[in-house]
Amino acid sequence: MNWRKFFSTIWIDILTFIVIAIVFLVPFAFIFVTAAKTPAEASQFQFTWPAQFRLFENIAEVMAFGNYRMFLALWNSFVLTVGSVTLIVLLGALVAYVLQRRNDRTAAVVSSFMLAGLVLPPSVVPTIFLLQRLGLYKTLPGLILVEVALGLAFAILILRAFIGTIPKELDEAAIVDGASPLQVFFRIVLPLLRPAVVTIVVTSSVGIYNDFVLPLYFLPGAQNVTAQLTLYSFISQFTSQYNLLFANVIVITIPPLIMFLFFQRQIVAGMTSGAVKG
Repeated sequence: MNWRKFFSTIWIDILTFIVIAIVFLVPFAFIFVTAAKTPAEASQFQFTWPAQFRLFENIAEVMAFGNYRMFLALWNSFVLTVGSVTLIVLLGALVAYVLQRRNDRTAAVVSSFMLAGLVLPPSVVPTIFLLQRLGLYKTLPGLILVEVALGLAFAILILRAFIGTIPKELDEAAIVDGASPLQVFFRIVLPLLRPAVVTIVVTSSVGIYNDFVLPLYFLPGAQNVTAQLTLYSFISQFTSQYNLLFANVIVITIPPLIMFLFFQRQIVAGMTSGAVKG
């Protein structure tokens, strides 16, 4: 047995655990203990165990704040996330399938515009003007269209790379058997895209759910609040309730954390499968 290699591997594992603990676990632990404190203790910003453990009371107060506005915010975030991700997956898969199978000059031009969409920043004022003309400003459908427009290019890149690993002979065999192009896509290609689709669903869901800026610009108003915008409720110019603020952070962190824990293997599989051909 190579003891030098064995101990070097152990040290790498220990160093990795320390880095993960410092970057992820320590901040979350600070959020947890602060959310369990009284307002006076939380205002001191000390990394100490609370003298009086009030985590559940603080969470209950956060949920009841503003006539239980948190439930409305979570529902709006759920509708926004599900609607946006559904359109991103369907449109992204269709466009990626066409671009990968055609691979001609038209596909190259479309790919160039797609890459430009990844690089160029979004224009807020023209987008607001366009949504106002369409009657979609300050509405969830309007914000869903904005999220889809910003997330579609990344989805196409991931799905197109994965479709490249699917033999074209499968399409040709299905067409010979009498299948239409849409049947080929939905019955043969789309089921094979499951790892990549899971990757798009999870990464896009976390990004859209945690989005703070776009709802602030395109969905203003008390009734249009999303989960991230509820953080404003406990911050003011003169006083801040840091115990409730961090309790709010815990509440809105739970859904994406649960999703990541359930789908982390599929995320890794989807990220790596498109890069390997064989």
